Amino acid sequence: MKKRRSVRNITLAGAVSALISLAAALPQELPPAFTIHSDVRLVLLDVAVMDRKGTAVAGLDKPNFDVTEDGVRQAITVFANDDVPVTAGIVVDESLSMAPKRAEVLAAAETLIAKSNPKDEIFVVNFNERVTRGLPQGTLFSDDIRQLGAALRRGIPEGRTALNDAIIAGLEQLDMGRRDKKTLVLISDGGDNASRATRRQMFDRVERSLATIYTIGLFDPGDPDRDPGLLKELARTSGGEAYMPADLSSLAAICRGIAREIRSRYTIGYTPPAGTYGVLRHIRVYVSAPGKTGLTAHTRATYRYEPVESQNSN
Repeated sequence: MKKRRSVRNITLAGAVSALISLAAALPQELPPAFTIHSDVRLVLLDVAVMDRKGTAVAGLDKPNFDVTEDGVRQAITVFANDDVPVTAGIVVDESLSMAPKRAEVLAAAETLIAKSNPKDEIFVVNFNERVTRGLPQGTLFSDDIRQLGAALRRGIPEGRTALNDAIIAGLEQLDMGRRDKKTLVLISDGGDNASRATRRQMFDRVERSLATIYTIGLFDPGDPDRDPGLLKELARTSGGEAYMPADLSSLAAICRGIAREIRSRYTIGYTPPAGTYGVLRHIRVYVSAPGKTGLTAHTRATYRYEPVESQNSN
């Protein structure tokens, strides 16, 4: 036994000596390439390109685009022009005033799901005075059409409209998704009259997200709570589109168009310059292509520059 302990001690001493020699041979400071910064980020833009007729333009490539932030040109480091899967949330107003429209709304939302990329991860938020998750407890996302259809039908039309709270809840769930591109589709018939969060708090959360928001407003004439300006501002701020159909018959076509646009949008990313936290930064995307005139790029116009830790915690 003594001999075995002696051999083991010699072996251990040799290993320690070798480790000390190796450590001495290593550089005392890591080279800059290995320095880890807590402020590494990527601004990922969801960009639609339209011609003069409002038709989506496909087939463009990275050299066709230029991006500026606060007037300074940025180097594009990420580019994709194919059908990239997204994390998407469908946010459905289930207030009492939506009851007469509910069948058409659910059918249109199911059309949106059916026409989406099969690899999308999708969730449902139902809201009236309260905000609830449509999927079963413990299931954050799904690509199952039947399960998502059941999630849409879990809501019960009653009460008032906590729209601000629903948007914030949708953005928070988007942050849990695995896809880089994030999208919300909101269907509502009015403005907010029941949220805990204020309008300013909700828009502050939108500005700190890079998600694209599409809004569909189903307004009743004379409704004192109707607020089309709110839905238009949500879409404009996030780089999405706002739709205000005159009747329910066009709702399914609108949802098909939204699904098609999500699947055809370009992904453009860049690393923004460091700066003061909490500042609103302004983005412009320019597009041009030989033989094509009148092209315009639609994406978010601003975002709020925040610490990465803050972004990840939201």
